[in-house]
Amino acid sequence: MIQQNTNNGSVLFDRSSWAEYKVGFNDSRGNYWLGNDLLSQLTFSGRYKLRFDLQSRNTSKWYYAEYSTFIVLSESYNYRLEVAGYSGNAGLNSFNYSNGAMFSTFDRDNDQTSDNCASIKGGGWWYKNCQQCCVNCYNIFYWFLLPGGDKLQSSRTWLQCK
Repeated sequence: MIQQNTNNGSVLFDRSSWAEYKVGFNDSRGNYWLGNDLLSQLTFSGRYKLRFDLQSRNTSKWYYAEYSTFIVLSESYNYRLEVAGYSGNAGLNSFNYSNGAMFSTFDRDNDQTSDNCASIKGGGWWYKNCQQCCVNCYNIFYWFLLPGGDKLQSSRTWLQCK
């Protein structure tokens, strides 16, 4: 598992810095981030696909999105994302919008806007222009055009062998 956000009032994703996202973190409420260094090491070979499990806040129904290509480059590239090959029932291919983006946090702004998207939305993510999806955003995390509504109740992100 790469990530889990249970939207249970934890401020874990919001208060986490670049250094914390680099090594990973978790809390007693089930919120979790694997760590960008390990994520980069695991995905560099291209042997894994990525899966999102997304629970709609409006309906509590689960949806999924899978990506056959998922690579996170090293810190020297600011954990730049390479993603492609969407399938699933999550509606819009929202994560693909992040393709080519560098990872950003409140204390390390790498998005393509004059604003710091991570400071505005909370959490660390591959913000490009403040995103179409963000499973690490604080409080209101979302997946644009998810059939059950954009706002999420829970999310889990997994690596799966190809």
